[in-house]
Amino acid sequence: MASSETVSVTAPAVFPDWLNGRKEDGEIPMKSRFGKAAMWPALLVVTAALAASVAAPAAAQNRGATRPKVDRPDGPVWQVIRKNCTQCHGIDDYAFFALDKNGWQALIETKHKSPLAEGTPVLSDQDRNVLLEWLVAKFGPTSTPFPRAYVPPEITEFFSDPEATLVLNRSCVSCHSIDRVMNSRYSPDEWRVIAVQMKTRGANITNEDLERLVEWLARVKGTNANQD
Repeated sequence: MASSETVSVTAPAVFPDWLNGRKEDGEIPMKSRFGKAAMWPALLVVTAALAASVAAPAAAQNRGATRPKVDRPDGPVWQVIRKNCTQCHGIDDYAFFALDKNGWQALIETKHKSPLAEGTPVLSDQDRNVLLEWLVAKFGPTSTPFPRAYVPPEITEFFSDPEATLVLNRSCVSCHSIDRVMNSRYSPDEWRVIAVQMKTRGANITNEDLERLVEWLARVKGTNANQD
C-alpha cells in the first residue's frame, strides 16, 4: 500500500504586487497612481462650483421681498405715531393696507393691545382721530396697497440707454411725463419701490424689465454726485 504524502502547493499570486497596492522597488503602486489621477477631475468640478457660488452677486443670493418706503409725516400725527406705534413696527407697514376709516380703526384696535387692563383704550380719542385722519388720507380705499410678495429676480442682461428709454416711454408716459423720471435721483432701493408701485398701479412692465430699469436708473439717475 502506497504511503500517502501531503504535498504542500503554494497557489500562485493572482494579482501582482503593483495591483495589490504594495510598493515594489520604491515605485508608487499603480493603483495609487490611478486613484490620485482619478481624483483630479472631481476636485476640479468641486473647485469650479465653489468659485461660481463665490462669484455670484451677494444681492442675488440674499434677495428678500421688497418693502415699501413711507415718508415720515410731520406735526401732531408723527408725535402720535412715535409715542404709540414705532416701538413695535415702522411706518412703512401702513403701505401694505388700503382701508377706509372703519377698516383702519378695526386694525388699530386688533393690533394695538393695551398693556394695562383689558378694555383700556390704547390711544386717546384725540390721538386716534389724528392718526385715522392721516391713514385714510394716505392709505385709504382708493389707494393701492404695496405688494407683499415682490422678490427682485436676478438679471444677467442690462439695458442700454435706448432700451431703457423705450421701456420708460412704453410703461410710464401713459400716467406722467418722462421728465418726471429723468429729473429725479434715488438710490437703487428707492427706485425699486417706485417702480413696484407703478407696476401695481398698472404700468406695463415685466418683473425682469422692472429690475433692468431699476439697475439702469440707479446707474444713470442715482445718488452719486458724479452722475449726469
